[in-house]
Amino acid sequence: MSDNKMLAARLHEAKAPLIIEEIDRPRLGPGEVLVEMKACGICATDVHTALEGTVPTAYTPITLGHEPSGVVSELGEGVQGWRQGDRVAIYPQVTCGTCTQCREGRDGICARTRVLGMHREGAFAQYLAIPAKNLVRIPENVSFFEAAIMTDAVATPFHAVTRRGRVRPGETVAVFGCGGLGMNAIQACRLSGAANIIAVDTSDFALQRALKVGADVAVKAGTEKTYKEVATANGGRGVDVAFEFVGVNVTIDQAVRSLRRGGRAVIAGIGPERINISPPFFFVYNDLSLIGSFGSDIVDLENLMGLAALGKLDLSASISSVISLNEVNQGISDLEQKVGHPVRIVVGME
Repeated sequence: MSDNKMLAARLHEAKAPLIIEEIDRPRLGPGEVLVEMKACGICATDVHTALEGTVPTAYTPITLGHEPSGVVSELGEGVQGWRQGDRVAIYPQVTCGTCTQCREGRDGICARTRVLGMHREGAFAQYLAIPAKNLVRIPENVSFFEAAIMTDAVATPFHAVTRRGRVRPGETVAVFGCGGLGMNAIQACRLSGAANIIAVDTSDFALQRALKVGADVAVKAGTEKTYKEVATANGGRGVDVAFEFVGVNVTIDQAVRSLRRGGRAVIAGIGPERINISPPFFFVYNDLSLIGSFGSDIVDLENLMGLAALGKLDLSASISSVISLNEVNQGISDLEQKVGHPVRIVVGME
């Protein structure tokens, strides 16, 4: 393969396998850097895009992958503060920088955002061109695999817990859905000083895993009164904050009902159902808050790197396996089918 070519996993049409093919290396524009990829996590969004066709892309063919880390290989015109060989994680949304949300520091909900693997070329490739403003330095004690999943799988629940839920020391929380996002949310709640963390899931395996990463109590979901079991696990009282990472109406309703008066429910799960919760009297009388939480801001990723540098973040249980680029289709399928109860499967580029 010539120096101006690279391999990439490309989506040509939904519900068809990605094609590993040789394409041109990206050319840099002003303010951009070329990053040699070292790792990229496989996300449920990749499943929705490639296997289900429920998340559309701006065009096809397109390279998927939006949880990347790597090494700076080349600097574009005007780039300062970076040099070849720097180890970097990549914030996966290229933002406009000028809309109201961007000016408020809300990168994750930029009005003109372009997400890797959806609106521009993604990271299941040997190289990626990205604006230098999207780079976050990786501490020496953090692996490329850990850094990759921090860009989304960890940053998304961290944002939900610290920026949207604003968990305070001593508060009690319930986490509904203890898959990849929920498991990392439990760590974020512990870092925020939560006094009692209640893990809620239908899977015994997921609940045992949640206890290992920091949950205090496990509640098996599946009944209409799950919220009462949460209250029982909290001394007979509703929790201060409930997080929902499933995206199913019944789970959202249970999360709301599990709150104490004046509590807040943060919904980060995404699904096709309409939200249909308790009657207005119950919701208003109890002074409840229902809060959406989407993605993360680049400051969340920077904060996570700081915590990891201090040894306060343990992601050893969050990486289920590392596969090669040639195995990416199997990895996406295994995530969809939950083969081996994966948290995050990571594509390694070496």
